[in-house]
Amino acid sequence: MIKVKRALISVSDKTGLLELVKGLAKFNVEILSTGGTAKMLRDAGFTVKDVSEHTGFPEMLDGRVKTLHPKVHGGLLAVRDNPEHMKTVEEHGIGLIDMVVVNLYPFEKVTAKKNVDLSEAIENIDIGGPSMLRSGAKNYKSVAVVCNPERYKDILKELETNSGILPDALLFNLAVEVFERTAAYDRVIAQFLGKRFTSDAFTVMPPQVSLSFVKMQELRYGENPHQPAAFYRDADAVKALTKMKQLHGKELSFNNILDLASAVDIAYSFAEPAAVVIKHNNPCGVAQDSVLAKAYVNAWSCDKLSAFGGIIGLNRICDQKTAEAIAKSGFMECVIAPGFDKAAFELLAQKKNVRLMELAAEDFVKDAYDFKKVPGGLLVQGADTRELAADELKVVTKKKLTKTQVASLLFGWKVVKYVKSNAIVLTQGTKTVGIGMGQTSRVDSAKLAIARAGKLAKGACLASDAFLPKADTVTFAAKAGVKSIIQTGGSIADEEVIKEADKRGIAMAMTGVRHFRH
Repeated sequence: MIKVKRALISVSDKTGLLELVKGLAKFNVEILSTGGTAKMLRDAGFTVKDVSEHTGFPEMLDGRVKTLHPKVHGGLLAVRDNPEHMKTVEEHGIGLIDMVVVNLYPFEKVTAKKNVDLSEAIENIDIGGPSMLRSGAKNYKSVAVVCNPERYKDILKELETNSGILPDALLFNLAVEVFERTAAYDRVIAQFLGKRFTSDAFTVMPPQVSLSFVKMQELRYGENPHQPAAFYRDADAVKALTKMKQLHGKELSFNNILDLASAVDIAYSFAEPAAVVIKHNNPCGVAQDSVLAKAYVNAWSCDKLSAFGGIIGLNRICDQKTAEAIAKSGFMECVIAPGFDKAAFELLAQKKNVRLMELAAEDFVKDAYDFKKVPGGLLVQGADTRELAADELKVVTKKKLTKTQVASLLFGWKVVKYVKSNAIVLTQGTKTVGIGMGQTSRVDSAKLAIARAGKLAKGACLASDAFLPKADTVTFAAKAGVKSIIQTGGSIADEEVIKEADKRGIAMAMTGVRHFRH
């Protein structure tokens, strides 16, 4: 336990600071501060002593050197029950500091800006802040270290309860939080500089990967009731799925969050109004249309049976007509969209269990890397962001593609990237009519997609996430009435596959690009 007599405060994020200092003032805590923080506190009527007065040394080098001084770090690092330490600080006139309140220069926020200048990024690398935090955290039994404004209320509560004394448990937790924060801060800097000086972040993988996540909420359970689970946010992320807000409905489950991630990943990848229905992390319907409600109905109609209890993703504000269509669809777990107009929200909120989630399109940014955990290790790859243009298609059959087919094939190619392999997607225009996923043979995925499409397979376009290893997929597709195919190509059976397509009067394009999703 410690009694706080002197606090050093220097923050970039001043949220809640005046309330904290007001609480410290009640216990006659002396305040040391620097620059803008000191000015803010003086303007608010508080008595503040400049760190430069405390150290007897001025700030210099455009503020780069303010707190890097023995009278600061000695005051933080001195072990109070060590006689030699106490003798040394007395000999050198070092005043003890019982609390340090520091949050770091906003490096993450600055470097999140598009095309940020390197010199601006460098100036936002905090040196004194992490140094003070680490000094205080090392000596946590004697110093309260505070790097998170959300902790201010806890500190004030303890001070009030214990007459200005902070308990050991709080001091320890604050120290752990500091080391987590400084480790994450250094990692962000290293990753930013590494990317800035690497010509291609997706072909040159980082030599070391360090990850830091902060728990947002406990979940009822994981994929199954016997598995404990929680939802964490990436400590480095400025924009991500964790920015979504729940507007209505019961709490989210582990599986809900996985499916919501897929829903926004797909829906938000389209420029035109689009809708997707997700089930078990696979799309069971995707559609794009000039009218959002129509896009939703087309997506849901692709596989109405599988859609029951699914997750809906919309890339436009949900309007009343779209909400009416959703309400008629039967039970749905979640709807996520950039927003809901008043009528749509009131209609959907009548279902007490449906979760209504809001996530602005600009707040969803794909991660640069994809991580997959394996026992004892981590697989890391660049995110699959590869797009395909019409002029990249290589038509290999005698039958050529129409403009309408090209558009539909490209739509299907975009969707198939999000379907678990082996994956086959059938499309009519810009809507899916049949999806086959997760089969161990490609022809079985084709059979599944064709069976789900039914009569709509006639005249449809077929997209395959990888090459066709045999001609059997073409044969089954032709019998169902499929008229065009897009696939990776590159199989030793290409000649056989092309020959079968020519025999069946099917136009086929190869991409040279594969979209496996395991």
